[in-house]
Amino acid sequence: MGRVTIYAIAEQLQISPATVSRAYSRPDLVKAEVRAEIFATAEKMGGYHPNKTARRLSTGRTGSIGLFVPDITNPFFPPLIRAVQRTAAASDTTVILIDGGQDTDNEIHLIERLAAQVDGLVIASPRSPAQKLIEATGSVPTVLLDRQIDGMASVICDRTTALLEAGQHLLDLGHRAIALLRGTDGSWAAEQRTRTIQDWATTAPVDLITLGPYDASFQGGLGASADLLETQATAAFAFDDLTACGVIAGLDAAQKSVPHDVSLVGCDDVLLAQVLTPGLTTISSPNDRMGELAMRQLELLLANGTAAPVTTSGALVVRQSTGPVRPR
Repeated sequence: MGRVTIYAIAEQLQISPATVSRAYSRPDLVKAEVRAEIFATAEKMGGYHPNKTARRLSTGRTGSIGLFVPDITNPFFPPLIRAVQRTAAASDTTVILIDGGQDTDNEIHLIERLAAQVDGLVIASPRSPAQKLIEATGSVPTVLLDRQIDGMASVICDRTTALLEAGQHLLDLGHRAIALLRGTDGSWAAEQRTRTIQDWATTAPVDLITLGPYDASFQGGLGASADLLETQATAAFAFDDLTACGVIAGLDAAQKSVPHDVSLVGCDDVLLAQVLTPGLTTISSPNDRMGELAMRQLELLLANGTAAPVTTSGALVVRQSTGPVRPR
């Protein structure tokens, strides 16, 4: 049997080939009962697979979107990537993934190259200045993840309430000297978390010791642990869970343990936080949901040209890495 075409399906149903084409490319424009009949007929005839090259020539669309992440090795991103890809697949959209490799200097160049090849962009946690990002994306519909820029669609996680709860949790455990291990310079999320914790400390009965910035990495956490040991802090906020893992390893190498010597709070609740010993007290982020929402936002931009910002919420998850303060 030869390749099933929209013309063969149209002839079988005695309808316009354009209607068949729209059933696959713009299903919202075709009545549900007509779509169902088209799909059923196509299946009986051996299955129809839209020709993406032909679609690109006729519509000017590539059928692809670009997804940029700054560091694919960070466990925060794989669930998000999978959610974007799963949501895109439901509308027969291909995802082109670019890893920034923690190279902020090359970030804009990579985004510009990606923007030239796709219908739209999802950019996760970019660190470049706002104006450079606006110029790099140009007229390409773009959704930012975990970053806000005026005039651009975004999906963010508000961790404010959860961080305040984490602070109170440490106070309840008796901690009064607490370190803040700041995240990477240029990171919007790091700035938000730093501001939240510093604002909290202005009214809480606590001595906040701000250290860093550190890379959001295991190696960054190792470096932070050395600085932490030079302080009198009995507890610490790490920028994220991967950094927290480095802190725990660094403390262990110095024959210090969590939470016996230092209580530790992470952020993101990635798989590492759940399987680590001790289990990591952290702020959960709905990564899977954020990836899905970002793709939905991009679909709205492509269809209507507008999409309102979306905010999700983090939540405190208490595990074994936080405990009562102990005399030194």
